[in-house]
Amino acid sequence: MHAVPVINHPCTLCARPTSMWCSRCQNTWYCTPEHLQQDWPRHRKECIPVSQNSASNSSLSNSSGTYNGVNMIATPPPAEPQYIAVSAILFSPEEERPRIITINCRPSHKPSQGMCPIPIVRDHFPDGQPEGIVLTQGLNSEPLRFPLHLWYSPNALKKGAPVNRAIYHITSGAAPKAWCGTVVVLKFNGSRRQGYSDAGSNDLPALSAYFLAYN
Repeated sequence: MHAVPVINHPCTLCARPTSMWCSRCQNTWYCTPEHLQQDWPRHRKECIPVSQNSASNSSLSNSSGTYNGVNMIATPPPAEPQYIAVSAILFSPEEERPRIITINCRPSHKPSQGMCPIPIVRDHFPDGQPEGIVLTQGLNSEPLRFPLHLWYSPNALKKGAPVNRAIYHITSGAAPKAWCGTVVVLKFNGSRRQGYSDAGSNDLPALSAYFLAYN
C-alpha cells in the first residue's frame, strides 16, 4: 500500500498544519526551517535527542546555546495504518459448528470517500483467492438491516470437496446442494456498507436461510 504522510500536526510557532518535525527530538512540529530557527531559543531547553547519534550529528547548539543546525527539519515516516479488528463467523470444513474469530480490516485508500475497510481474510483460503457475496435478505426474504459479507473459495466449490461440516450442521443437512470449502462471514455496520461491526450467533438464522436456498 502506498503510504501518504498525515498532515494534521500544528506548527509550534504558527499552528499551520504540517508534516515536518525537529529531526533532533522528533517531538516538536514546524512548518518551515525558519520557524524552527525562530523558536530555537525556547525549544532548545526541551529538545532531547532521540538517540546519542542524533545528539552528536545534529549540531543543534553551541556553547552559547544558539541555533546553528542544518537539515534540522524533517518529515517523519508515515504512521502505519491502524487496522480495525471485528468479530466474524468462521465456517470451517473440518469443524462441526461455526465459531467466532477476529478479522483485521485494513483502512481503505480513500477513507474520506466513505470506502469500506478491506478485510484480511486471505489466510483462511490457502487454496486460492476468495470472493465475496453480500447478503441483503434474511429469513422470509426480509431485508437485513446489517447486510452480511460472505467470503468463500470458488476453487473449493468447483472441486466439490471437502464438504463444509459446520454449514451442514446449521442446515441439518437439508440444503439441496452441499457447500464446500471454508466460509468467513463479516457483518456490515449498516445498509450503506461503509464499515463492519461484530458478527455473532444472532446472524446464523439469515446465513442458514441462504445456505438452504443455495443450489
